[in-house]
Amino acid sequence: MNIYKGLLFAALLSFVLAIILVFTPYSNISGPFLVLFFVLLAFGFRGYEHLKGYSYTVTILASATAAMYYPAAFVSWNGYELKKLITPLIQLIMFGMGTSMSVKDFVGVVKMPKGVMIGVVSHFIIMPLLGYTIANLSGLPTEIAAGIILIGCSPNGMASNVISYLAKANLALSITITAISTMLAPLITPLLMKFLAGALIEIKVEAMMWEIVKMVIIPIAAGLLFNKFLSGKAGWLDKAMPLLSMFGIAFIITIITAGGRDHLISIGFKLLLLVLIHNLFGYTLGYWTARLFKMKERDCRTIAIEVGMQNAGMASGLANAMGKTATVGLAPAVFGPLMNTTGSILASYWHKRPPKDAEPVPAT
Repeated sequence: MNIYKGLLFAALLSFVLAIILVFTPYSNISGPFLVLFFVLLAFGFRGYEHLKGYSYTVTILASATAAMYYPAAFVSWNGYELKKLITPLIQLIMFGMGTSMSVKDFVGVVKMPKGVMIGVVSHFIIMPLLGYTIANLSGLPTEIAAGIILIGCSPNGMASNVISYLAKANLALSITITAISTMLAPLITPLLMKFLAGALIEIKVEAMMWEIVKMVIIPIAAGLLFNKFLSGKAGWLDKAMPLLSMFGIAFIITIITAGGRDHLISIGFKLLLLVLIHNLFGYTLGYWTARLFKMKERDCRTIAIEVGMQNAGMASGLANAMGKTATVGLAPAVFGPLMNTTGSILASYWHKRPPKDAEPVPAT
């Protein structure tokens, strides 16, 4: 038995023990075994190529589980409220996004104007309207419902670029759509929120615009400058940024989960189902919108992914800036790991079915 099989076997034992303990007088100690289950599962997945992509999502599940069982540990330390770290962590993540980008990413607007236009416009129409519809039909408390609209009004995230690459989609188009939608976010996201969610919660458009600028645009600009002038000169930082970004996202989700624990206990499954519908309909409507405009198969895949995947980190940061981490922030916290899971499954499916119109890879 190799070490990875051993880790998966140990994970199974931890899960069984956790379930048994739930039905005994010692149910209060089932938490550590459930957390251990996810941790062991994450490490075990690393040994299998087809499962490796899910290890990060499982790690987030471990963090969220710990937050559900021991919320006090993730709310404050020595009187310091941990939610104050959300904005700096988002800025760090956006800086990392900037370091992986360059001015060339925006040139795609000229090279692929049709695809970029359809991708960006579809994204900012389909997901906000889906979010608005789901939120109003959900029956959830108004602030939690507003969180569904918020994640729908957010721009694309960098995760969509990774998924597009794995799905054999048009990576250049994906990167350009992400870059353009992110740059438009300070204007479009607050206006959409005011129009669609203004009846549910108070939306201060100018304040939200500034929050997005300082939380997203300034760090990305700093990252772009770093990439242009210092990339390769600080190799340790180039390697560390992806890891720091992953840690930041996991920690943000943990903080939000801990803060919203009571709400999640009462409406967690319902919220998960609604967020899943939002995400899956985004992929589906994005794909068929591109087909409607007679785009190539690989471009249709790209737009499906770009429409269905959101910048959940930015949405979480905005919820925190509004002082509503434990309510408005719940839908983004659920959407993040969920979209990575569904995106990985979709990428695996498409990876095995290369588009017939894909350009041949040049010989090396």
